[in-house]
Amino acid sequence: MARIDPEGKRLPIKLDTATNGEYLPIPLARPVRLAKQLAHDQASKVSRRLGMSRRTFLKSASGAAVTLLAMNQAFAAAGRTGGRFQISPEAAYEPELAEAALGGKEFIFDVQGHHVNPKGAWRRPTNRWTYSLRFFPQSDCGDGAIECFSPEHFIREVFLDSDTVMAVLSAVPAAPGDDPLTLEDAAATRATVDALQGSHRLLIHGLVRPNFPGEIDAMAMQKEKYGIAAWKTYTQWGPSGKGYWLDDPEVGIPFIDKARSLGVKVICIHKGLPLFGLDYAHSTCRDIGVVAKRFPDVAFIVYHSGYEPKRKERAYDPKNASAGVDSLIKTVQDNGIAPNSNVYAELGSTWKLLMRDPDQAAHVLGKLFKYIGENNVLWGTDSIWYGSPQDQIQAFRAFQIGEPLRERYGYPKMTAELRAKVFGLNAAKPYAVSTEEIKTRTTSDRVTDIKRIYLEDPEPSFLSYGPKTKREFFNLLRFRGGPL
Repeated sequence: MARIDPEGKRLPIKLDTATNGEYLPIPLARPVRLAKQLAHDQASKVSRRLGMSRRTFLKSASGAAVTLLAMNQAFAAAGRTGGRFQISPEAAYEPELAEAALGGKEFIFDVQGHHVNPKGAWRRPTNRWTYSLRFFPQSDCGDGAIECFSPEHFIREVFLDSDTVMAVLSAVPAAPGDDPLTLEDAAATRATVDALQGSHRLLIHGLVRPNFPGEIDAMAMQKEKYGIAAWKTYTQWGPSGKGYWLDDPEVGIPFIDKARSLGVKVICIHKGLPLFGLDYAHSTCRDIGVVAKRFPDVAFIVYHSGYEPKRKERAYDPKNASAGVDSLIKTVQDNGIAPNSNVYAELGSTWKLLMRDPDQAAHVLGKLFKYIGENNVLWGTDSIWYGSPQDQIQAFRAFQIGEPLRERYGYPKMTAELRAKVFGLNAAKPYAVSTEEIKTRTTSDRVTDIKRIYLEDPEPSFLSYGPKTKREFFNLLRFRGGPL
């Protein structure tokens, strides 16, 4: 399993440049670099004062609090106070205060999870994915790079080392036969969780590439054989490198019609995070509002919320809304889609990146709550690519949009009730999940029993699993044979 960090060199809030392999690593801004140094210095100071090792201290809630407090200090020094982490400075020394700020008992439903099958057929020599994972720095987990993405690591990082209760296992864009996680693989992971009396904990997506011959016809088999909970699609992807639009009468509309006829009316669309080397235009959200208006009985979940790492997110500007999160807002407004309707915004990778920039985080979350709806922002983390999602969970629990931004732009205050909606209650509606039933079942299943024993002496890895440098990223791209 993941290699531990006995000397406490890794921070529990992972402030690094790791990506999910879909975008180039983004250098850390100066305040983040300062925050990392402050956090390391403070961890050494506090652990000595409390008479414990750095590793033991960093495994505590106070260790996470120290890191987030350092973020507050560094960004305040830079005059960037649009958002902050609400934590008492005393939480660094008082675990009870840290736990009050960063702990919780919410129903956490992560609607974007990933892993690969290390022994799958995709590892044949002619597959461009075969060598790609060798160039991630994941070999730090001690098992070899590919094995770090295994179902065993996924289950540990998500269900043991985080507060996640339920998850959706999703797919990556690849041609048939090249997918590192086939439906058979995903179903096998689900069966593993089911065997732990956790049949309520893991759902799976059906991957549809409607611009590839035969894919729409195969949707019926996916539903009947694998019991998929929703469809996942990448509008940027295409067999010739050209994507498609959801409102394309030859591709997108037949796909949506088929989903409706099969009764699985939840469609998850990758938007934003432009896939390197593929058609940029189809990463924008222009088509979302069009199809949401035409098909009000379908839930359209926009993965990544249209967020683009290179675009600076500010207050919504309809005159400059051709890309990024603003393109999602514009498409729903242009098509008369009211907040809390059938368009949902998902936070996978988006929140992970925004954690490093509280000002942009405040604007993105504020805009999504205001224009997409407080009931329609969904929790996703893109784990296992970033390791355990626990740091994302802790940071979200503490984050607050600054009062000046709330007053100026009409953003809501982030309350415990609002966070609980995002963490899982909102996703329960499109996925038709009974949260009360899940809560009841998770109090007595074997996953809970295993976790209870594990938490008596936890060993989180604090590892990020994505490429962290341009060299690693381009090695990944080169040995994959091209774009995703």
